[in-house]
Amino acid sequence: MGRLFGTDGVRGVANEDLTAEMALGLSVAAAHVLAEAGTFEGHRPVAVVGRDPRASGEFLEAAVVAGLASAGVDVLRVGVLPTPAVAYLTGSLGADLGVMLSASHNPMPDNGVKFFARGGHKLADELEDRIETKYREHASGEPWDRPTGAGVGRVRDYDEGFDNYVAHLVGVLPNRLDGLKVVIDGAHGAAARVSPEAFARAGAEVVVTLGTEPDGLNINDECGSTHLDGLRAAVAAHGADLGVAHDGDADRCLAVDADGNEIDGDQILAVLGLAMKEAGTLRGGTVVATVMSNLGFKLAMKREGVELVQTAVGDRYVLEEMKRNGFTLGGEQSGHVIVLDHATTGDGTLTGLLLAARVAATGRTLTDLASVMERLPQVLVNVRDVDKARVGTSAELATAVQEAERELGETGRVLLRSSGTEPLVRVMVEAPELDVARDVADRLADAVKRSLG
Repeated sequence: MGRLFGTDGVRGVANEDLTAEMALGLSVAAAHVLAEAGTFEGHRPVAVVGRDPRASGEFLEAAVVAGLASAGVDVLRVGVLPTPAVAYLTGSLGADLGVMLSASHNPMPDNGVKFFARGGHKLADELEDRIETKYREHASGEPWDRPTGAGVGRVRDYDEGFDNYVAHLVGVLPNRLDGLKVVIDGAHGAAARVSPEAFARAGAEVVVTLGTEPDGLNINDECGSTHLDGLRAAVAAHGADLGVAHDGDADRCLAVDADGNEIDGDQILAVLGLAMKEAGTLRGGTVVATVMSNLGFKLAMKREGVELVQTAVGDRYVLEEMKRNGFTLGGEQSGHVIVLDHATTGDGTLTGLLLAARVAATGRTLTDLASVMERLPQVLVNVRDVDKARVGTSAELATAVQEAERELGETGRVLLRSSGTEPLVRVMVEAPELDVARDVADRLADAVKRSLG
């Protein structure tokens, strides 16, 4: 039986993999594990519960709230808000636990349950394992120790969460956005209200919004950070300075410049990294990114005197490295950017605001700011039906990789890794020219099939 908790909580098709019974059971288990760990000692426990607009979030929220209250936890229900908003409110309200119901950029039928510890930080793996163990024990019939009378949790809506979170976002900006014309795509998700409101309060003219009419069924549907064509068209049509796009739970942000060019997470990190270096807030003079970051980003940071630490793929690894060494900026090419001085997790609205603030402060276009790095052509090939467990031990494959690296020299890069979620090996090649990258990637993909097939 596989582990329920993945890299970002428990996810699956709602009402099939992730049922109301599971959501309730996980919530009760989380309350008991945290109580046993001493988190609730000396006070009445409080949890913050939020969700994205998926239809399934309605019944899953009810299940989570019921589970927590039945275990003696008071619940503040904040409604539809971004994942980083739930993390922020968990910390700012002094809550013992935060719960977010979302499957991020996944399609609408999926949903997920993600827990935050006190302070709004990701729950430790060890605690997730204990929650899963306890959940499985009780799912098989072991009765819970349940409070009665005044010991049961109380539930109330916390409508102030929206304003508190938006005020926080605007309050941490280094300067206002007056004079900027912005287009926002909320992916019909959790940022549909938050992002336009935050940009407007910060002084920007939000000339038009896309993906800001969630109906429970349209989240991420041909909109948001995974579908930028609509944003490009809107920026051009309205003569905007930039556009920003979020994913379903708004922990990511990608951007589009006035010319319609995509500004990805690497470029956003480059722009923010140099801004923070200039302001003296880039602790250790270091940015943390994953091994999938474009080589152009690495070369740009080296040229600009910024250290780059690279981790395994996944925002959890970026965050772990940042916390371990006290770094303040990190993220992924996907637009999951973490600014630890102001957030405990990736925050798409904050990222977009900081990017816009840099444009406003410098008077330079986003095109100009992003040109600090040249994004080298990157080709990714997924090779299926091979033994991915041997990707790091095959001598034949190692020889093929060495030959490719010699061919590319310092102007290119090769990366082979087994997928953590699918039965395949990913081959990634970067080179100064797209044709070269494709040729090398195809040859390496063939080598993977021969060696691991």
